[in-house]
This record gives sequence, C-alpha cells and structure tokens, in this order.
Amino acid sequence: MSGRPLVLVVEPDAECPVGWIGAWLDESGCDLDIRRAGGGLPDLGGYDGLVVLGGPMGANDDDRHPWLGPVKALLREARDTGLPTLGICLGHQLIAVALGGTVAPNPRGQQVGLLTVGWTAEAAADRLLGPLATPRRGVQWNNDVVTALPDGATLLAATAEGEIQAARFGPAMWGVQLHPEVDDVVLEPWAEEDRGSHATRGIDTDALLADVRAARVELDGAWRPLAESFAALVADPSADPSADPGPGHPGR
Repeated sequence: MSGRPLVLVVEPDAECPVGWIGAWLDESGCDLDIRRAGGGLPDLGGYDGLVVLGGPMGANDDDRHPWLGPVKALLREARDTGLPTLGICLGHQLIAVALGGTVAPNPRGQQVGLLTVGWTAEAAADRLLGPLATPRRGVQWNNDVVTALPDGATLLAATAEGEIQAARFGPAMWGVQLHPEVDDVVLEPWAEEDRGSHATRGIDTDALLADVRAARVELDGAWRPLAESFAALVADPSADPSADPGPGHPGR
C-alpha cells in the first residue's frame, strides 16, 4: 500500500488519454487506476476519487456503445456515495444525462480551440473550481453540449452565448466541457479527423493546433490548479481547497 489516494480513471477511447490531468494528479499525490470503459468497471468501494474522460461518441449513444449504461450507473453511485468525481467533456455530458439532464448537438456547430471560460458568480465559492474562477482560457473540442442541467445542479461557467462549460452536479461531483488534459499532440488525430469539416466552415486546423502549442505554459498555469484542488478533495473530502489553493505552477 502506498498510502496515496487512489483515483479510478475511466477512459472511453484510446485517443482521449488522461494526459496532463493524470500527470498533475500524480504530482499532487494520487495514484491512478486507468480502465477502458468497455472492458468492465470495478466496484467503487476501493477508490478515493473518480475521473471520467472524453471520447468521440455521444452521451446518448447507448445502442452503439453498450458500456455507456454501466458508466452512467457508476456515476450515479458516485454521486449517491459522495465520491469526489470529475467528468471531462464526454464525462461531463455523461454525468448530466445520468442524473436527468439533456445533451444534444450544439446548434452553433462544433466548438474548437482556445475559448475563454465564462465563470458565473456561483463559481467563486465552489469547493473545486473556486481557485480557478478568474480569467483564463481552455481547450474545447466538442460537437455536443449539455443543453439542460439535472435538478439540483449549479452552473459554474458558460460561454457568452450561454453554452454550459462547467457545472457542479452534487456536493462532490463536477463536470467541465473543456479539455484541461490535452496538448497539441493529443489533439492531432482529432484535428485530422475534423480537417474536412473545418475546411467547409473556414476553420484553419493547423492554426488551431499551433495556437494550443504556443499556449502550453498558459494552459499549465490555468489548469494544473484543477488537478491540485481535486487531489486535495480526494485526500480529504471534507476539505475546502478554495480556502487555500496554494501557489500555481506555470510549467511542468
């Protein structure tokens, strides 16, 4: 036994790895157990936290991806037991659907690249995201969005057009539509798949990747604190990381 908190990481797709979030959680004192979503999920009893990552499938595609149902059930169990949980992109959408919210394609089209996070007034006092509720950008790469939050959820961030970027779904459960875990290397296969559709919309895919590459130090400083706050909650669920977020780290 290492004595370090153990976080279950559910990975829906090999091209959507835990990336920087995994590195930062490790540096913050957590051990990770990474499981592919379709390979069977363990009982939550042995874990101190849960992270559900992104993937190219939709949150409502249960007929094509039968493992989505068990992941949603796992998320409901995590909410009911108070297990600290973070959903990223698809993971965020799965939490919303699992708890009674709705997810659908964004009528404005795909969100890609570096977007400003539009924090709400409620975010400043949030246990997890409070330390981050200052001006910052994040990488988004999604077609679907949460269109309605489940009962009891709190909106923590939205775009200028009102699209949900972050929410608290329970006392210890959060979702973010953005991708704090990615860099330009992770994004490359996503970009290649979308290059044709980007061209029809007048989007310069190579410029998007270059922007993310150039913003690496900025993104480290912006999103490492998310992993640090989550690690603090995993280590002590009664703690309030927003009370003392500690110093930031601009680079690896």
